[in-house]
Amino acid sequence: MAEDFEPKVVAFCCHYCAYSAADLAGSMRLEYSPNVRVVKLMCTGKVDTLHLLKAIEEGADAAFVAG
Repeated sequence: MAEDFEPKVVAFCCHYCAYSAADLAGSMRLEYSPNVRVVKLMCTGKVDTLHLLKAIEEGADAAFVAG
């Protein structure tokens, strides 16, 4: 595997929990990897498996749910 490989990650984040933490990190000028894409959801309890599979199908190397 090449050393310059950077995985594309899609993060499905709860509006009230994980997304707030990511927003706070941005407000504090903390850096996180630019290859992470955050999708804000009202509640991660409503995430369907098909959303995760669609992210992988569209080219993401990883998808995770944070609530």
